[in-house]
Amino acid sequence: MSVVVEYTSILDFIGFNSYSLMDNQYYPFLDEYNLPYAISYGLWKIIGGTIAWLINLIFPGNPVSEWLMGDGASTLFALIIFMLIIFIVVFVCTLISLWMERKCLGRMMDRRGTMIGMKGFLQCVADGLKTFMKENTIPGKVDRMTYMWTVSLVIGVSVLVACMIPLSGRWFVVNYDTGLLIVMAFFALAPFFILVSGWAQNNKYSLVGGMRAAQLMISYEVPMLIMIATTALLAGSFNIGDIVYAQNDNVWYFIPQIVGFITFFFCATAESERLPFDIAEAEAELVEGWQTEYAGMKWGLIMLADYFRGYVACAMVTIMYLGGWTLPIIGDGPIPEIVFLLKTWFVFFLMILVRAALARVRPDQILNIGWKVFMPLSVVNLAIVLLLKVGGVF
Repeated sequence: MSVVVEYTSILDFIGFNSYSLMDNQYYPFLDEYNLPYAISYGLWKIIGGTIAWLINLIFPGNPVSEWLMGDGASTLFALIIFMLIIFIVVFVCTLISLWMERKCLGRMMDRRGTMIGMKGFLQCVADGLKTFMKENTIPGKVDRMTYMWTVSLVIGVSVLVACMIPLSGRWFVVNYDTGLLIVMAFFALAPFFILVSGWAQNNKYSLVGGMRAAQLMISYEVPMLIMIATTALLAGSFNIGDIVYAQNDNVWYFIPQIVGFITFFFCATAESERLPFDIAEAEAELVEGWQTEYAGMKWGLIMLADYFRGYVACAMVTIMYLGGWTLPIIGDGPIPEIVFLLKTWFVFFLMILVRAALARVRPDQILNIGWKVFMPLSVVNLAIVLLLKVGGVF
Protein backbone atom coordinates (compact mmCIF):
# COMPACT_ATOMS: atom_id res chain seq x y z
CA MET A 1 0.00 0.00 0.00
CA SER A 2 1.52 3.33 -1.10
CA VAL A 3 2.03 6.10 1.42
CA VAL A 4 1.18 9.67 0.39
CA VAL A 5 3.59 12.25 1.83
CA GLU A 6 1.66 15.27 3.01
CA TYR A 7 3.05 18.72 2.36
CA THR A 8 4.34 20.72 5.30
CA SER A 9 3.98 24.39 6.22
CA ILE A 10 5.36 27.04 3.88
CA LEU A 11 7.54 28.22 6.75
CA ASP A 12 9.36 24.87 6.64
CA PHE A 13 10.32 25.49 3.02
CA ILE A 14 11.33 29.11 3.49
CA GLY A 15 13.55 28.09 6.39
CA PHE A 16 14.96 25.05 4.55
CA ASN A 17 18.60 24.48 5.59
CA SER A 18 18.44 27.72 7.57
CA TYR A 19 22.02 27.61 8.80
CA SER A 20 24.57 30.38 8.45
CA LEU A 21 24.92 31.85 4.97
CA MET A 22 28.67 31.30 4.87
CA ASP A 23 28.32 27.64 5.93
CA ASN A 24 26.98 26.88 2.45
CA GLN A 25 29.61 24.76 0.69
CA TYR A 26 29.04 26.74 -2.52
CA TYR A 27 29.38 30.19 -0.92
CA PRO A 28 31.21 32.17 -3.65
CA PHE A 29 33.07 34.78 -1.57
CA LEU A 30 35.36 32.59 0.54
CA ASP A 31 35.40 33.95 4.11
CA GLU A 32 34.20 37.48 3.25
CA TYR A 33 30.72 38.69 4.08
CA ASN A 34 28.90 40.13 1.07
CA LEU A 35 25.81 42.21 1.83
CA PRO A 36 24.08 42.16 -1.60
CA TYR A 37 24.61 38.40 -1.82
CA ALA A 38 23.17 37.96 1.68
CA ILE A 39 20.10 39.94 0.59
CA SER A 40 19.86 37.87 -2.59
CA TYR A 41 20.17 34.61 -0.67
CA GLY A 42 17.43 35.67 1.73
CA LEU A 43 15.16 36.70 -1.14
CA TRP A 44 15.65 33.35 -2.85
CA LYS A 45 14.83 31.54 0.38
CA ILE A 46 11.49 33.37 0.38
CA ILE A 47 10.78 33.19 -3.38
CA GLY A 48 12.22 29.72 -3.96
CA GLY A 49 10.67 28.40 -0.75
CA THR A 50 7.25 29.59 -1.86
CA ILE A 51 7.68 27.97 -5.29
CA ALA A 52 8.93 24.72 -3.72
CA TRP A 53 5.99 24.71 -1.29
CA LEU A 54 3.48 25.21 -4.12
CA ILE A 55 5.04 22.38 -6.16
CA ASN A 56 5.04 20.15 -3.11
CA LEU A 57 1.41 21.11 -2.49
CA ILE A 58 0.47 19.72 -5.91
CA PHE A 59 2.99 16.84 -6.03
CA PRO A 60 3.71 15.78 -2.44
CA GLY A 61 7.16 14.36 -1.80
CA ASN A 62 8.63 15.37 -5.18
CA PRO A 63 12.42 15.82 -5.55
CA VAL A 64 12.15 19.17 -7.39
CA SER A 65 11.06 21.02 -4.25
CA GLU A 66 14.01 19.67 -2.32
CA TRP A 67 16.40 20.54 -5.16
CA LEU A 68 15.12 24.13 -5.39
CA MET A 69 16.04 24.73 -1.75
CA GLY A 70 19.31 22.79 -1.80
CA ASP A 71 22.73 24.43 -1.47
CA GLY A 72 23.62 24.32 -5.17
CA ALA A 73 20.34 25.66 -6.53
CA SER A 74 20.08 28.28 -3.80
CA THR A 75 23.56 29.58 -4.63
CA LEU A 76 22.81 29.65 -8.36
CA PHE A 77 19.55 31.58 -8.08
CA ALA A 78 20.98 33.82 -5.34
CA LEU A 79 23.80 34.80 -7.71
CA ILE A 80 21.27 35.70 -10.42
CA ILE A 81 19.35 37.90 -7.97
CA PHE A 82 22.69 39.26 -6.73
CA MET A 83 23.62 40.43 -10.23
CA LEU A 84 20.21 42.05 -10.66
CA ILE A 85 20.55 43.91 -7.34
CA ILE A 86 24.04 45.17 -8.22
CA PHE A 87 22.85 46.41 -11.61
CA ILE A 88 19.67 48.02 -10.27
CA VAL A 89 21.62 49.93 -7.59
CA VAL A 90 24.21 51.19 -10.11
CA PHE A 91 21.46 52.03 -12.62
CA VAL A 92 19.50 54.06 -10.07
CA CYS A 93 22.68 55.83 -8.91
CA THR A 94 23.44 56.75 -12.52
CA LEU A 95 19.91 58.08 -13.05
CA ILE A 96 20.32 60.20 -9.91
CA SER A 97 23.55 61.60 -11.39
CA LEU A 98 21.71 62.45 -14.61
CA TRP A 99 18.89 64.11 -12.65
CA MET A 100 21.38 66.05 -10.52
CA GLU A 101 23.17 67.37 -13.60
CA ARG A 102 19.93 68.56 -15.17
CA LYS A 103 18.78 70.34 -12.02
CA CYS A 104 22.18 71.90 -11.28
CA LEU A 105 22.74 73.07 -14.85
CA GLY A 106 19.24 74.49 -14.85
CA ARG A 107 19.96 76.59 -11.76
CA MET A 108 23.32 77.69 -13.15
CA MET A 109 21.55 78.81 -16.34
CA ASP A 110 18.88 80.67 -14.33
CA ARG A 111 16.09 78.19 -15.01
CA ARG A 112 14.37 75.46 -13.03
CA GLY A 113 15.56 72.41 -14.93
CA THR A 114 13.47 69.31 -15.48
CA MET A 115 10.12 69.32 -13.63
CA ILE A 116 8.50 66.00 -14.62
CA GLY A 117 7.37 64.24 -11.43
CA MET A 118 9.29 63.75 -8.15
CA LYS A 119 11.26 67.01 -8.44
CA GLY A 120 11.98 66.21 -12.07
CA PHE A 121 13.41 62.71 -11.57
CA LEU A 122 10.78 61.02 -13.76
CA GLN A 123 12.12 62.92 -16.76
CA CYS A 124 14.85 60.26 -16.93
CA VAL A 125 12.19 57.54 -17.12
CA ALA A 126 10.25 59.50 -19.75
CA ASP A 127 13.39 59.87 -21.89
CA GLY A 128 14.02 56.14 -21.67
CA LEU A 129 10.47 55.34 -22.78
CA LYS A 130 10.72 57.88 -25.61
CA THR A 131 13.93 56.43 -27.03
CA PHE A 132 12.58 52.88 -26.65
CA MET A 133 9.55 53.77 -28.78
CA LYS A 134 11.57 55.35 -31.59
CA GLU A 135 12.21 53.48 -34.83
CA ASN A 136 15.31 51.27 -34.86
CA THR A 137 16.95 52.25 -38.15
CA ILE A 138 20.27 51.03 -39.56
CA PRO A 139 21.92 52.86 -42.50
CA GLY A 140 22.28 50.81 -45.64
CA LYS A 141 26.05 51.09 -46.23
CA VAL A 142 27.41 50.44 -42.75
CA ASP A 143 29.50 47.43 -41.76
CA ARG A 144 26.53 45.82 -39.98
CA MET A 145 28.39 43.36 -37.77
CA THR A 146 30.94 45.90 -36.54
CA TYR A 147 28.24 48.58 -36.32
CA MET A 148 26.19 46.49 -33.89
CA TRP A 149 28.95 44.75 -31.94
CA THR A 150 31.00 47.84 -31.15
CA VAL A 151 28.09 49.80 -29.72
CA SER A 152 27.04 46.71 -27.73
CA LEU A 153 30.55 46.46 -26.32
CA VAL A 154 30.67 50.17 -25.47
CA ILE A 155 27.45 49.83 -23.49
CA GLY A 156 28.31 46.43 -22.00
CA VAL A 157 31.81 47.40 -20.85
CA SER A 158 30.50 50.64 -19.32
CA VAL A 159 27.87 48.72 -17.32
CA LEU A 160 30.40 46.05 -16.32
CA VAL A 161 33.00 48.45 -14.97
CA ALA A 162 30.31 50.43 -13.11
CA CYS A 163 29.08 47.25 -11.42
CA MET A 164 32.67 46.31 -10.47
CA ILE A 165 33.07 49.41 -8.31
CA PRO A 166 32.65 48.36 -4.64
CA LEU A 167 30.41 50.58 -2.50
CA SER A 168 31.94 49.37 0.77
CA GLY A 169 33.95 46.58 2.32
CA ARG A 170 30.77 44.47 2.34
CA TRP A 171 29.28 45.56 -1.01
CA PHE A 172 31.38 44.25 -3.89
CA VAL A 173 31.30 41.87 -6.83
CA VAL A 174 34.87 40.55 -6.57
CA ASN A 175 37.50 41.57 -4.03
CA TYR A 176 40.47 41.48 -6.41
CA ASP A 177 44.05 42.39 -5.46
CA THR A 178 44.63 44.35 -8.68
CA GLY A 179 41.29 46.15 -8.45
CA LEU A 180 42.27 49.60 -9.67
CA LEU A 181 44.19 48.23 -12.66
CA ILE A 182 41.27 46.01 -13.73
CA VAL A 183 38.79 48.88 -13.42
CA MET A 184 41.11 51.14 -15.43
CA ALA A 185 41.64 48.46 -18.07
CA PHE A 186 37.90 48.09 -18.71
CA PHE A 187 37.38 51.84 -18.43
CA ALA A 188 39.96 52.40 -21.18
CA LEU A 189 38.30 50.01 -23.65
CA ALA A 190 35.38 52.29 -24.50
CA PRO A 191 37.36 54.84 -26.60
CA PHE A 192 38.80 51.99 -28.69
CA PHE A 193 35.32 50.64 -29.44
CA ILE A 194 34.20 54.19 -30.23
CA LEU A 195 37.00 54.51 -32.82
CA VAL A 196 36.00 51.24 -34.51
CA SER A 197 32.33 52.17 -34.34
CA GLY A 198 33.01 55.53 -36.00
CA TRP A 199 34.79 53.72 -38.84
CA ALA A 200 32.01 51.13 -39.26
CA GLN A 201 29.30 53.76 -39.83
CA ASN A 202 30.69 54.87 -43.21
CA ASN A 203 30.23 58.49 -42.18
CA LYS A 204 33.06 61.03 -42.19
CA TYR A 205 31.74 62.87 -39.14
CA SER A 206 31.50 59.63 -37.18
CA LEU A 207 35.01 58.66 -38.27
CA VAL A 208 36.44 62.01 -37.17
CA GLY A 209 34.66 61.62 -33.82
CA GLY A 210 36.13 58.15 -33.38
CA MET A 211 39.63 59.35 -34.21
CA ARG A 212 39.28 62.16 -31.71
CA ALA A 213 38.26 59.61 -29.06
CA ALA A 214 41.48 57.70 -29.76
CA GLN A 215 43.50 60.91 -29.34
CA LEU A 216 41.76 61.55 -26.06
CA MET A 217 42.45 58.02 -24.84
CA ILE A 218 46.17 58.19 -25.56
CA SER A 219 46.59 61.69 -24.12
CA TYR A 220 44.93 61.10 -20.77
CA GLU A 221 45.32 57.42 -19.92
CA VAL A 222 49.09 57.64 -19.43
CA PRO A 223 48.84 60.33 -16.69
CA MET A 224 45.95 58.41 -15.12
CA LEU A 225 47.96 55.19 -14.96
CA ILE A 226 50.90 57.04 -13.38
CA MET A 227 48.60 58.47 -10.70
CA ILE A 228 46.98 55.08 -10.09
CA ALA A 229 50.44 53.60 -9.60
CA THR A 230 51.32 56.51 -7.30
CA THR A 231 48.28 55.87 -5.10
CA ALA A 232 49.05 52.15 -5.01
CA LEU A 233 52.64 52.99 -4.01
CA LEU A 234 51.40 55.17 -1.15
CA ALA A 235 48.94 52.51 0.07
CA GLY A 236 51.19 49.55 -0.67
CA SER A 237 48.50 47.74 -2.66
CA PHE A 238 46.34 47.87 -5.80
CA ASN A 239 43.43 46.39 -3.84
CA ILE A 240 40.62 48.93 -3.58
CA GLY A 241 39.76 47.97 0.00
CA ASP A 242 43.40 48.25 1.09
CA ILE A 243 43.67 51.73 -0.46
CA VAL A 244 40.51 52.91 1.30
CA TYR A 245 41.51 51.55 4.71
CA ALA A 246 45.06 52.90 4.34
CA GLN A 247 43.55 56.37 4.06
CA ASN A 248 41.35 55.68 7.08
CA ASP A 249 44.46 54.74 9.10
CA ASN A 250 46.42 57.81 8.00
CA VAL A 251 44.89 60.71 6.06
CA TRP A 252 42.83 61.06 2.90
CA TYR A 253 45.26 61.03 -0.02
CA PHE A 254 44.03 64.28 -1.55
CA ILE A 255 46.07 66.04 1.17
CA PRO A 256 49.54 64.65 0.31
CA GLN A 257 48.52 64.27 -3.34
CA ILE A 258 46.71 67.55 -3.94
CA VAL A 259 48.49 67.86 -7.29
CA GLY A 260 47.48 64.31 -8.18
CA PHE A 261 43.90 64.88 -7.03
CA ILE A 262 43.41 67.89 -9.29
CA THR A 263 45.20 66.24 -12.21
CA PHE A 264 43.33 62.94 -11.88
CA PHE A 265 40.00 64.75 -11.58
CA PHE A 266 40.48 66.53 -14.91
CA CYS A 267 41.92 63.40 -16.58
CA ALA A 268 38.93 61.36 -15.39
CA THR A 269 36.60 64.07 -16.69
CA ALA A 270 38.30 63.90 -20.08
CA GLU A 271 38.37 60.08 -20.15
CA SER A 272 34.62 59.94 -19.52
CA GLU A 273 34.21 62.40 -22.45
CA ARG A 274 32.44 65.07 -20.48
CA LEU A 275 32.52 68.77 -21.23
CA PRO A 276 34.82 70.60 -21.74
CA PHE A 277 36.60 67.52 -23.16
CA ASP A 278 33.82 66.01 -25.32
CA ILE A 279 35.72 66.24 -28.61
CA ALA A 280 34.57 62.74 -29.64
CA GLU A 281 30.97 63.99 -29.79
CA ALA A 282 31.25 67.78 -30.37
CA GLU A 283 27.72 68.09 -31.75
CA ALA A 284 28.33 71.75 -32.62
CA GLU A 285 30.73 70.77 -35.40
CA LEU A 286 30.33 66.99 -35.98
CA VAL A 287 26.50 66.69 -36.14
CA GLU A 288 26.43 64.15 -33.27
CA GLY A 289 30.01 62.96 -33.38
CA TRP A 290 30.80 59.25 -33.47
CA GLN A 291 27.17 58.29 -32.73
CA THR A 292 25.62 60.16 -35.67
CA GLU A 293 24.24 57.02 -37.35
CA TYR A 294 22.77 55.44 -34.21
CA ALA A 295 19.07 55.95 -33.58
CA GLY A 296 16.33 54.91 -31.19
CA MET A 297 17.20 52.79 -28.19
CA LYS A 298 20.81 52.36 -29.37
CA TRP A 299 21.36 56.09 -29.08
CA GLY A 300 19.62 56.20 -25.70
CA LEU A 301 21.80 53.40 -24.32
CA ILE A 302 24.94 55.10 -25.65
CA MET A 303 24.03 58.28 -23.77
CA LEU A 304 23.30 56.23 -20.63
CA ALA A 305 26.69 54.49 -20.99
CA ASP A 306 28.34 57.93 -20.94
CA TYR A 307 26.86 58.51 -17.51
CA PHE A 308 27.93 55.06 -16.36
CA ARG A 309 31.51 56.02 -17.25
CA GLY A 310 31.06 59.35 -15.51
CA TYR A 311 29.93 57.50 -12.39
CA VAL A 312 33.01 55.26 -12.58
CA ALA A 313 35.32 58.27 -12.98
CA CYS A 314 33.84 59.94 -9.89
CA ALA A 315 34.01 56.68 -7.93
CA MET A 316 37.71 56.27 -8.76
CA VAL A 317 38.41 59.81 -7.51
CA THR A 318 36.53 58.97 -4.30
CA ILE A 319 38.44 55.72 -3.78
CA MET A 320 41.88 57.12 -4.54
CA TYR A 321 41.73 60.49 -2.81
CA LEU A 322 38.63 60.92 -0.59
CA GLY A 323 38.80 57.88 1.66
CA GLY A 324 36.24 55.79 -0.19
CA TRP A 325 33.41 54.71 2.11
CA THR A 326 35.16 55.66 5.36
CA LEU A 327 34.92 58.81 7.48
CA PRO A 328 37.51 60.27 9.87
CA ILE A 329 37.24 58.81 13.39
CA ILE A 330 34.03 56.91 12.49
CA GLY A 331 35.66 54.58 9.97
CA ASP A 332 33.17 52.40 8.09
CA GLY A 333 30.15 53.56 10.08
CA PRO A 334 26.72 51.89 9.95
CA ILE A 335 25.94 52.78 6.31
CA PRO A 336 29.25 53.05 4.42
CA GLU A 337 27.50 52.58 1.06
CA ILE A 338 25.59 55.86 1.50
CA VAL A 339 28.81 57.64 2.52
CA PHE A 340 30.55 56.40 -0.63
CA LEU A 341 27.69 57.45 -2.91
CA LEU A 342 27.46 60.92 -1.32
CA LYS A 343 31.19 61.45 -1.90
CA THR A 344 30.83 60.20 -5.49
CA TRP A 345 27.94 62.57 -6.17
CA PHE A 346 29.98 65.42 -4.68
CA VAL A 347 32.77 64.72 -7.21
CA PHE A 348 30.13 64.56 -9.96
CA PHE A 349 28.84 67.94 -8.79
CA LEU A 350 32.36 69.32 -9.29
CA MET A 351 32.25 67.94 -12.85
CA ILE A 352 28.94 69.73 -13.38
CA LEU A 353 30.54 72.98 -12.20
CA VAL A 354 33.40 72.49 -14.66
CA ARG A 355 30.91 71.83 -17.47
CA ALA A 356 28.94 74.98 -16.65
CA ALA A 357 32.00 77.20 -16.24
CA LEU A 358 34.26 76.20 -19.14
CA ALA A 359 33.76 76.13 -22.89
CA ARG A 360 34.71 73.07 -24.91
CA VAL A 361 38.39 73.06 -25.84
CA ARG A 362 39.78 72.36 -29.30
CA PRO A 363 41.38 69.00 -30.17
CA ASP A 364 44.89 70.53 -30.34
CA GLN A 365 44.34 72.15 -26.93
CA ILE A 366 43.29 68.82 -25.45
CA LEU A 367 46.45 67.15 -26.71
CA ASN A 368 48.62 69.99 -25.40
CA ILE A 369 46.95 69.90 -21.99
CA GLY A 370 47.29 66.11 -21.77
CA TRP A 371 50.94 65.85 -22.75
CA LYS A 372 52.36 69.23 -21.69
CA VAL A 373 50.41 69.88 -18.48
CA PHE A 374 48.88 66.75 -16.95
CA MET A 375 51.74 64.41 -17.86
CA PRO A 376 54.39 66.53 -16.08
CA LEU A 377 52.03 67.09 -13.12
CA SER A 378 51.52 63.35 -12.72
CA VAL A 379 55.32 62.88 -12.63
CA VAL A 380 55.63 65.70 -10.07
CA ASN A 381 52.96 63.99 -7.96
CA LEU A 382 54.89 60.72 -8.19
CA ALA A 383 58.08 62.47 -7.04
CA ILE A 384 56.27 63.97 -4.04
CA VAL A 385 54.94 60.57 -3.00
CA LEU A 386 58.38 58.98 -3.39
CA LEU A 387 59.86 61.64 -1.10
CA LEU A 388 57.10 61.01 1.46
CA LYS A 389 57.73 57.25 1.34
CA VAL A 390 61.51 57.58 1.57
CA GLY A 391 61.13 60.10 4.39
CA GLY A 392 59.00 57.66 6.37
CA VAL A 393 55.93 59.88 6.46
CA PHE A 394 53.78 57.04 5.06
